[in-house]
Amino acid sequence: MDLGLKGKVALVAGASKGLGYAVARALAAEGASVSLASRDAGASEKAAERIRTETGAPTLAAAADVRSAAALEAWRDKTLERFGRIDLLFANSGGPPAGKFPDLDDAAWQSAFELLLLSVIRMARLAIPSIKAAGGGAILFSTSSSVKEPIGNLTLSTVLRAGVSALAKTLSQELAGDRIRVNQIIPGRIDTDRVRELDGINAKKAGISVDEMRKRASAAIPLGRYGDPVDYGRAAAFLLSDAAAYITGATLQVDGGALHSVL
Repeated sequence: MDLGLKGKVALVAGASKGLGYAVARALAAEGASVSLASRDAGASEKAAERIRTETGAPTLAAAADVRSAAALEAWRDKTLERFGRIDLLFANSGGPPAGKFPDLDDAAWQSAFELLLLSVIRMARLAIPSIKAAGGGAILFSTSSSVKEPIGNLTLSTVLRAGVSALAKTLSQELAGDRIRVNQIIPGRIDTDRVRELDGINAKKAGISVDEMRKRASAAIPLGRYGDPVDYGRAAAFLLSDAAAYITGATLQVDGGALHSVL
C-alpha cells in the first residue's frame, strides 16, 4: 500500500530515540521529509543522520525542549526555512516522574503540565497555520493507555494526558473544515527506555527482579510480548498518511490487546 507520504513534511517531537524516533523513521521510509527535535542537539543530529542514511529521505535536526515556547517556535521556523511547508505533526514528549497523589506538590504538577499538555497545545498552535496553508494534513498526539484505564503510581501522566486526549477530539471537530485530521495514538508496553525505567521502579516495589517483572507484564498482554518500537512507528505513520484520509477524532491502541475497555 502506498501511504501517500511522499513529498510531505513532518514535524516529529521527542524523536532522538524511543517512540518518536520510530515514528520519524517510519515516515521517512515512506518518503516524507522529517524535521525531528529533542532536547539534546547532538542526539537529534545523530538520529537525523541515521534516518537519512537508512532511508534516503531528507531530514532536519533541531534542539527543542518541548516545555519552551521559544524553542518550539524556532524549530517550526527552521523547518519552514528548510522545507517551505509543514503537512504533518507528531506531538510527543517524555513522561513525568512516577508518584501517587499525596507525594506530588505544586511544582510537580506545574512541571508535568508544561511537559505533557501545554507542550502539545503549543505545538499544535504553531503547526496549524502552516498545515492549513499546505491545503490540509494530519496531527497525531501520542498519549497513554491511562486515558482509558488509570495507571497506578502514574498520577501526573494519567491526569494530564486525559487533557491531551480531550484536545485531540476537540481539534478534530474544529479543524475538519480545513482538511486537517487529528487523532491520538496509545502505546502499550513498547520496549523503550521509558518502559524499562518503569519496569525497574515496579520491580523494586514488588521485590522482584526486572526480568521477572517483564515476564509477568508480558503474560498479561494477550499477544504475549512487549511491542517493538517499529510496531508503533508504522501505526503512527498510517494515521498521519493519506491512507487514513477518513479517520479523524479517533484513538488507536498499539498495545497487543492489553487494554480491556470496550471503547
